[in-house]
Amino acid sequence: MLHIYRQITALERCRPVVIAQKRENSARFPFDKIDVVPKPALHFLRRFWFRQLRDKPWQISGGELRALLEILRKTGAQLLHIYFGQIAVHLLPLIGAWPKPSIVSFHGADVMVDMNKPAYRTATKQMLGAVKFVLVRSESLRRAVIQLGCDESKIQVQRTGIPLDEFPFRERNFPTRSRGGEWRFVQACRLIDKKGLSVALRVFANFLRQYPKSTLTIAGEGPLLGELQRLAGEMKIDRRVSFTGFISQDQLRDSYYASHIFLHPSETGPDGNQEGIPNSMLEAMASGLPVFATRHGGIPEAIEHGVSGVLVPERDVGELTHALLDVAEDPGFLSRIAHKGAEVVRKNFDLRAQARHLEDIYLQMIG
Repeated sequence: MLHIYRQITALERCRPVVIAQKRENSARFPFDKIDVVPKPALHFLRRFWFRQLRDKPWQISGGELRALLEILRKTGAQLLHIYFGQIAVHLLPLIGAWPKPSIVSFHGADVMVDMNKPAYRTATKQMLGAVKFVLVRSESLRRAVIQLGCDESKIQVQRTGIPLDEFPFRERNFPTRSRGGEWRFVQACRLIDKKGLSVALRVFANFLRQYPKSTLTIAGEGPLLGELQRLAGEMKIDRRVSFTGFISQDQLRDSYYASHIFLHPSETGPDGNQEGIPNSMLEAMASGLPVFATRHGGIPEAIEHGVSGVLVPERDVGELTHALLDVAEDPGFLSRIAHKGAEVVRKNFDLRAQARHLEDIYLQMIG
């Protein structure tokens, strides 16, 4: 994931060694210090045994444990940072066997993985008791991890870091009805339930009735693509909506600068899945895009309604439509929230500052 790659490569006072099950996208994510411990040949059967027959979270085998301990030994590792809560549950044997400190970080969806099953909740609570420190991306995730049974004193917020030099602020010239009203909206995310994409499409359909030359770009890929394309067709807005699929970081940045408003109407998923603070939203804010989002997850920790963006309740198509139409003839307001939003990202989400904060935590843990 890009935000993890950014965090690892921004470290200066600590030398990271990455352990993974396989290497992918090496051109996109160049990094030399990687050790690979592949899944064992019987991994599928082992996972089936745990999940289907015993209804418990699967955990690494003895062979994997020995391989991981050997890498930690030969690299002289002083601290183990495990990304994602459910991965830490799988690695419980390693956390217990390794005598040095372990940290786990939660990023959003991993707070809810299989938590409706008692055995998974028990294993997660055991993992939270075994690690020395827990990092979360937002205050909303802090509260969720406490509800899982974690000691509050172990938890610290570690914000997502945005490389500000890659998203310099640019003033937008906002269209008005008198200028043709060609508004360009963008939403960038994985195409999954919690991103509120169907709400974005319905709101955009309403907006088109007043500004028929407008366009919406949805950048990303995911399981809801076909469903969203059908919805756009049913509402007869498919000619004004572009589904780009996965695009490069350079292409995404160009899309931000070519747009007038960033939409992100996140909502709680059917399984309780919530956002931390969306990376794409922070990038858009840094670039100078006004953001219209929802009071959901960690989003209100980055956006103050009416000051650094606009927030509406989850799933409220009418309220979001009204908010957009209300500001369509008020470029001054859009400019103000764009400037303030970029200021918030500079102050609270700068990658360099967040990397220094993470290194402080690492160094504190290893003494």
